[in-house]
Amino acid sequence: MKIVIYDGANTIGGSKIHVEECNNGLFLDFGMNFAKYSLYYEEFMSERTARGIYDLWHLNLLPKLNIYRRDLIPRDLVNEVTRYPKVPANAVLISHAHLDHVGNVALLDENISIVGSPTTIAILKALNDTSGGGSHFGMEIPYYKVKKNKDSEGYILEADKKSHYPSRKVILSEAISSFHDFLFYRPGQESPKAKKIIPSDVKSLNDEDLGFEIKAFSVDHSIYGATAYIIEGDVSLAYTGDFRLHGKSGNETRKFIREAKNASILITEGTRTGREEHENVSEQEVYENALKIVEEAKGLVIGDFSARNFERLESFKEIAEKTERELIVTAKDAYFLHALKMVEGVDRLKGLRIYGNFKASQQKWEELVVWSNYAEYYISPFEIRKNQGDYILCFSFYDMPHLLDVMPNGGTYIYSSSEAFGEEQEFSFLRLWNWLQYFGFEVHGFRINGYGKPIFEKGLHASGHISREELRDIIDEVDPDYIIPVHTENPMWFRNNWGEKAVVLRNGESWEV
Repeated sequence: MKIVIYDGANTIGGSKIHVEECNNGLFLDFGMNFAKYSLYYEEFMSERTARGIYDLWHLNLLPKLNIYRRDLIPRDLVNEVTRYPKVPANAVLISHAHLDHVGNVALLDENISIVGSPTTIAILKALNDTSGGGSHFGMEIPYYKVKKNKDSEGYILEADKKSHYPSRKVILSEAISSFHDFLFYRPGQESPKAKKIIPSDVKSLNDEDLGFEIKAFSVDHSIYGATAYIIEGDVSLAYTGDFRLHGKSGNETRKFIREAKNASILITEGTRTGREEHENVSEQEVYENALKIVEEAKGLVIGDFSARNFERLESFKEIAEKTERELIVTAKDAYFLHALKMVEGVDRLKGLRIYGNFKASQQKWEELVVWSNYAEYYISPFEIRKNQGDYILCFSFYDMPHLLDVMPNGGTYIYSSSEAFGEEQEFSFLRLWNWLQYFGFEVHGFRINGYGKPIFEKGLHASGHISREELRDIIDEVDPDYIIPVHTENPMWFRNNWGEKAVVLRNGESWEV
């Protein structure tokens, strides 16, 4: 078995791992490396989609391989790309729906299947539906816009307006009979002239031969659907993806750990190995701390947590019920919860309200799915304004302008997400602070010091990653012959703890066993 870490060897995120044996190959994730992207890009400056993969290729933000969609390669890049190896890739195993693990998957050759949990695929589909044609085309999963040459020169690419949306072959970690209709329906495609999704095969992992025996295991992470894999070839390999023990699904992680004891190779994340931490906050502690704050709160409460952190959303829903408030989510949140209902059969929207935005028109996904199915859940900002103490509003920094319609008279703001990284994010927190001061909010979770820098309060956010001490215990319990660290800024921690058993690779390096 040959293993190559193409990316993510010494950064948190951007994981792109290739496993090859007997002319069969798999990618383990194919994520966007934010650390590398930030060297050249920022929020309002990104790759030029009209040039396909040209920018990413020349800036070394993609591996130099001949494995990308033909329609994304402009004419002046074709000869260069074809000089590089075309490694075998039967599929890409997606661990979960965070961009740093899946953000470049849509750039891969369209014949490469995607493997993931039904929940992960549903989240990615919903993300694609609601993206509004954003600039980042690496997230077009499972369907995508075909590009064509704008003119005879072939240097500029544009969306083919006459082409329907092709979709990739999807292989689910478990069979879901009701999944097909949702997966290949794009809101608005009912119109005779509308572009439609061209359905592809949907298989289950048990029914598909990918050249290896592959087992998928649900694990605990800060997004639902997170999956670890055990791959059997001449040797056995276990890949953790991102995982933890301190969320509500910690027992799922323990099941994977028990099965991984037979693996010879463990490829594991090490996000928190470079951090000095004195406590490991659990999701239960976040719930309890936030509940205490809301119990004492007067007026409107705002809960600010990461997009698609549905476990945190459910914690705030429970807090709302205990404090006799109603939880209000955005329409986009509602669409994601609807997508989860399509695969899991659980109605997480029941008992929630949906914030009624003041905007000129609704996008098709909101008009035809959210509004059509949940119109009675909508609440206007004027209704919230009249009874502010009755609600918890799920808003983040980018929703702040809508508070001008609610006009809070003071209130409580709970920041329940990760700390800022980088100067630009620090500026965002300063702007957020200005909004909160304008409306007179009592702020929990962070404050701004005299130098204009955010200082974060512990206890209102739980990491999506395993703690350093727990990771050490897990590796000792699994006791693999070899450990390959990824998704870490401190790979030498593994060498210091396990000596030669730790195979520390740099990006682009290979290792065979």
